[in-house]
Amino acid sequence: MKAIRIHAHGGPEALVADDVEIADPGPGDVRVRHTAIALNFSDINVRRGGFYQQEPMPMPLIPGNEAAGVVASVGDGVTDWRVGDRVAYAGMHGPFYRNTGAYAQERNVPADRLVAIPECVSDRVACGLLLKGATAASIIERIFPPREGQTILVHAAASGVGSILTRWAAHLGAIVIGTVGNRDKARAALANGAAHAILYREQDFVTQVKKIAPLGVHAVFDGVGKDTFVRSFDCTAPFGTLVNYGNASGHVPPIDMIDLAQKGSLSICRPAVSYFLNDAARLRAVAERLFALVQSGVLAVDIAATYRLEDVAQAHRDAEAGKHAGSVVLLP
Repeated sequence: MKAIRIHAHGGPEALVADDVEIADPGPGDVRVRHTAIALNFSDINVRRGGFYQQEPMPMPLIPGNEAAGVVASVGDGVTDWRVGDRVAYAGMHGPFYRNTGAYAQERNVPADRLVAIPECVSDRVACGLLLKGATAASIIERIFPPREGQTILVHAAASGVGSILTRWAAHLGAIVIGTVGNRDKARAALANGAAHAILYREQDFVTQVKKIAPLGVHAVFDGVGKDTFVRSFDCTAPFGTLVNYGNASGHVPPIDMIDLAQKGSLSICRPAVSYFLNDAARLRAVAERLFALVQSGVLAVDIAATYRLEDVAQAHRDAEAGKHAGSVVLLP
């Protein structure tokens, strides 16, 4: 089969198409023929040799850890799945950036990693929703459930996770202020329910947020990291909550706890989506909730662009440049 591999860390040019052999699924495994593969920023970090990787990764490796497809065959002992079932997965056992392998036409996946895709959800939406939606659920259902009238700042509000957070928080009655990189993304954020969109490349977001919410925002949902998280202290209300769930601009620098007191008794949190991904029951439960929210119209997955799998290098370049608003899907 065809697969995209890296033989060493590097830029997008490190992604190369190789012919590889795939073994029959072993006991407890399912062969999935991919129909849609998600591009996540963790894939870019894996390709680069991201900051969170403490040990060398075995080369060559196939990046990617989220996809949807159809069951092609099953290994011994598998009773939950049959050939032809539509399925999706996000992550294997262990950290999300390890045990990768989704950038391929087919993949053997442990049966307990799979969730069923309902008829009302397309494969592209499923693979654009599972990881990003689970990330959003960890924030909105576990860390800071937005309430009517609260003001929330969502950084990168037109990104894959940012757009889900924006829609979900607005649905719950929150006033969402979104930061975005250009006017097209501003329109996307507003269409998803944001009350305000700040062009962070043209305006200082702290100054603009203070104009909109002079007393500060109740919460900050931040997937950008280094460039935005600590600066957001200055526009958060006393006893507010700041959640960092991603690091598109780099790792958040060390924070002195005394700064949180001096800025108004702030609380900070870094969720781990592995809470959902590493447990089959929790993964399937959150997938069921997310698919139901899509079916009811509360959530929508904006597929900003699709690329052929062999064009993945260009997809990575465009993602690093922040070209798209929404999710990016690779088509094998």
